[in-house]
Amino acid sequence: MAASLGVFQAHGFNGSSVQDLTDAAGVPKGSFYNHFKSKEDLALEALKLYLECSGAEILRDERLEPLDRLKRHFRANWKTAKDRGYTAGCFLGTMASEIADTHEKSRAAFLNVFQVWSVLIERAIKEAQERGEVAKDRDPALLSRFVLNAWQGTLVRMKVVKGEGPLKDFIAMVFDVLLK
Repeated sequence: MAASLGVFQAHGFNGSSVQDLTDAAGVPKGSFYNHFKSKEDLALEALKLYLECSGAEILRDERLEPLDRLKRHFRANWKTAKDRGYTAGCFLGTMASEIADTHEKSRAAFLNVFQVWSVLIERAIKEAQERGEVAKDRDPALLSRFVLNAWQGTLVRMKVVKGEGPLKDFIAMVFDVLLK
């Protein structure tokens, strides 16, 4: 599964053939359909693997202050992008932008993951509001969705500029302006 994730991250869904995927896994192409009905099914399994390593556990760690959880989560995701030389952003975001219009099963899975991720961010924001760290007159659900949307854009910009400037902008706007 890790091999397929690497191929999808390097070449995208449409740029990855079944042959590429089986070559990376070191298995014969003929065995692919013994395990998966389609390339889309493999991509969804790769998404599950990606999510296991996405840093979401930081958002659930209530031993940390809520805003600290958020900062650590986004910095951990940034570090992953940096370690890859800013050549791969968020697998979820990349796949969603590539195939959500053409693969309904994947679109539904992407929607679910974005919703769960937004809820985790929302919970941290609500907790920060309860502590008086974020203004209580702001809708935490709206803020969480906006922060996640901004993060996806940040990852795209980091790929383009090949640096952390967009991360610095994201941190400044989210934590010094929106979540005040």
